Amino acid sequence: MSAAYERSVFINCPFDDDFQPLFHAIVLTVAAKGFTPRCAHETEGQADPRIVRIARGLMESKYSIHDLSRYQGQGAENLGRFNMPLELGIALGIRYLKEGTATSHNWVALVPEHFIHQKFISDLAGYDPPDHDQKPPTVIRKVAAWLSMQPDFMQPTPTGRTILDAYPNFCVLLDKEKADALGTLTWPSIIKSALVVVSGLPLV
Repeated sequence: MSAAYERSVFINCPFDDDFQPLFHAIVLTVAAKGFTPRCAHETEGQADPRIVRIARGLMESKYSIHDLSRYQGQGAENLGRFNMPLELGIALGIRYLKEGTATSHNWVALVPEHFIHQKFISDLAGYDPPDHDQKPPTVIRKVAAWLSMQPDFMQPTPTGRTILDAYPNFCVLLDKEKADALGTLTWPSIIKSALVVVSGLPLV
């Protein structure tokens, strides 16, 4: 088992513009806590179906974060999005197929506030998943706390407050990367910017 597997955290969340600040908050938090962020973006351009690339990424990661906070219909047809629960299901399958082995998998679901998730995905009721209010400070706090409880977490790392204070600078770097690429923000650019920010953070 490689160290890369033990440190890999696959992020399963919406990639639209509205959710982007939260996605970037998750990426920065994962990197700041000493883990390696991974997601479907890392394999864009490969000649494989998206779901295959996602399943492969989950298989190669010991941990995964699944944001289920988008539960309402969208667009003129008011359709719900089921990609996030589908990919959580893949993670659940991986966890129980590998249970008790050297390549086990642990996951966390992020849900909306006020236990609304129990109405649209009631099978998670026994897991007590962390909730958030669609704001970066809460997402950073919840993700940092979950990562700090994992067996591969190693101190020292930046505190949640330190990560939050660094988040605006991370956004500035991402905006510059996007502008330099004429409007396209790639996964390598996101990771590069995260590592630049993390390298300057104090450890506790």
